[in-house]
Amino acid sequence: MSSLGPFFAVETHVRGESRPPPWQPMTALINDGGALAARVDAVRAALAHRAGGQPAEVEIRVAASVTHLGLIARLLSPAIGAVTLGHAPFSLSLDDLWWQNELGGPYPLSIAPAPTTEVPGAGPAVEAITAAIAERYAVSHLVLWGNVGSAANSAAQLISTARGDLAILAHAAADVILADPRVDGGAVRAGPSFRRRSCCLIYRVANDRTAACGDCILR
Repeated sequence: MSSLGPFFAVETHVRGESRPPPWQPMTALINDGGALAARVDAVRAALAHRAGGQPAEVEIRVAASVTHLGLIARLLSPAIGAVTLGHAPFSLSLDDLWWQNELGGPYPLSIAPAPTTEVPGAGPAVEAITAAIAERYAVSHLVLWGNVGSAANSAAQLISTARGDLAILAHAAADVILADPRVDGGAVRAGPSFRRRSCCLIYRVANDRTAACGDCILR
């Protein structure tokens, strides 16, 4: 899937197998009280640096939302890519995912190819990360599930750009996630005109609504 772009590239491991550092189980992101906080703090510092300010000047819930969007986009891209290419699905359970905690691009991700009976959709890892961000940082579910929708559509658009012949299949795969009623009521669909019904809040770093993302409701 790496031919579709870096967000789709994954490594593989045997289910239940441990991987050496710097790999770490994605379960730690939820179960280790400090792991998610450290990721949010790092994103907060990066956002502040880009804006020429200090971390304290960036609202923690904004950093949490941006953290969430990055984590989810990395998980959903290969999942949508696999469906689009007709590959066997893989589990999106936290127990089956390993990652490397890197910033500045799509973090390294390792999956365990295994038969799964999970209904295609966001998956339990996405749900667990979303619930943790909502609980710990008071970011609304509307915003967070809007992030999920934005990540799904972005994955489909990246595939469409890399392989125009796969556009219809990619949009259909993303639409399975967008049909989830938690994602903007299940009413929006993937494509160039996609517009989410919420905002990831990143515009608040610059306190300028014109800095909103291209698919934002503020546009």
